[in-house]
Amino acid sequence: MKLIDIVVPCYNEEEVLPLFIEETNRVISTIDSYRFRYIFVNDGSKDKTLMVLRTLASRYPNVRYISFSRNFGKEAAMYAGLEHSTGDYVIIMDADLQHPPKMFPKMIEGIEEGYDCCALFRAKQKGESKIRQLVSKIFFSFQNKISDVKMPDGAVDYRIMSRQMVDSIVSLCEKQRFSKGLFCWVGYNTKWIEYQNVERTVGTTKWSIWGLFKYALDGITSFSVAPLRLIAVLGFIISTLSLIWIIITLIQTLIMGIAVPGYVTTLCAVLFLGGIVEMSVGIIGEYIGRIYIEAKDRPIYIAKETNFEDK
Repeated sequence: MKLIDIVVPCYNEEEVLPLFIEETNRVISTIDSYRFRYIFVNDGSKDKTLMVLRTLASRYPNVRYISFSRNFGKEAAMYAGLEHSTGDYVIIMDADLQHPPKMFPKMIEGIEEGYDCCALFRAKQKGESKIRQLVSKIFFSFQNKISDVKMPDGAVDYRIMSRQMVDSIVSLCEKQRFSKGLFCWVGYNTKWIEYQNVERTVGTTKWSIWGLFKYALDGITSFSVAPLRLIAVLGFIISTLSLIWIIITLIQTLIMGIAVPGYVTTLCAVLFLGGIVEMSVGIIGEYIGRIYIEAKDRPIYIAKETNFEDK
């Protein structure tokens, strides 16, 4: 009987965890041909998430947990879970039940059809604001245009993967991770399944607008150098326009004499070019910052407590 590890990143999820494991156990009890094991990763939660995980581990023999020394982020939590997994297949899902466990049978069916991965994407982002939905669509559209890594609109981390695919992802030990892109970058045959997003009923979302913006920025800079190329193109266009303007000005001066320079025109030109320079330096700085972080070669996470050695 093959083993399926269920990797679940957790951050301040003390309220939902008992409901999560109850609902998930209800689903896996109907799947007879596989064994299941939970790998919960406590990402430096500030509530009683760790205490709840200890209780669940004492109650259920198939529950393992890893607790970080501080909050390292969801990406690090997913990496830790994948790194500790040994199952024939691995499922990644959120603890908030917005990734419905009832999709397990369909996901496993995709694996049994011969796919290396069966991943889900949201048909509708139920419970999210219109602005957030619009920003999400813009991000996926922009990301797919500037990068060779293609993701369907609404792609989420919820998926099941083969052992071989998981090992390939774990071998990518970069510090600034964007797993949605990494899952696609490693290749392998993936079946995409549409599902209806479930609105969170317990707790609150941990993603702020600023957090989502930084996450999107990580995705863009991790899989594309298009912004750097844009700077080069923009510089060429501005230089060409400037050269044309200089030639026109010289001709006007030779024909009509020296005119009094316009204050507004000069001010606008200086501010415009100054803004372009600042933006260019900022984009270059983003890439240099990522090089700096990778060069320090610090661990992706630090585990403070785990029960893996106990069982």
